Amino acid sequence: MSKPAPGVFKIIHKIAFFGDAGISEENEVYKDAYNAAAELAKQGFVIVNGGGPGVMEAATKGAESVHGETETVTFSPKYAPGFEGKYVGNVPDREVVTVNYIERMFTLMAESDMFLIFKGGTGTVSEFGTAWVLAKLYYGHHKPFILVGSFWRPIVYAMQENLLLDEKEMDVFEIVDDVEAILPAIEHLEWKMEQVDHTHCRMCAEGAFMN
Repeated sequence: MSKPAPGVFKIIHKIAFFGDAGISEENEVYKDAYNAAAELAKQGFVIVNGGGPGVMEAATKGAESVHGETETVTFSPKYAPGFEGKYVGNVPDREVVTVNYIERMFTLMAESDMFLIFKGGTGTVSEFGTAWVLAKLYYGHHKPFILVGSFWRPIVYAMQENLLLDEKEMDVFEIVDDVEAILPAIEHLEWKMEQVDHTHCRMCAEGAFMN
């Protein structure tokens, strides 16, 4: 990833990482998340995640390895035994504590300006879907996302072929095949957002929009 020119990123500052919580450090997805976080932290982005293990831990550790700024949004599950919860190995600079999974997910999105979505399970699918529907609802002042990994292409193709998706829904994200393509994709998404006048955007106050 090459370093962008100063002042390129005027809208996107905080990037949330979503992906599988059950993977180890030896997993390629973990390594990709770690390396992506390290490179993006070098550019000055704040790395945000849900405070758990797997991709979330990789994001924090990757950013911290280059002295980048990190933030987690957590909750301690009492009645959700299927949720991984806060992980002791994921130690950020700042932690935002929420009360349940729903609040955690929406706070993660409110705290961030865009999202990186790696390979994961049903939790990742729920985050992907939520990011997608918010981006359509608030199109133009939305928060974009990047799907990381070539495996996303046939998934999105199947959805496009079999669901009722419109042009706006297909315009709010990018798919990249590898970590090296993430920064150029962010630059492109930033450029697209700069084409919209966000001045006096009343909707931005809702937190699902660009601030």
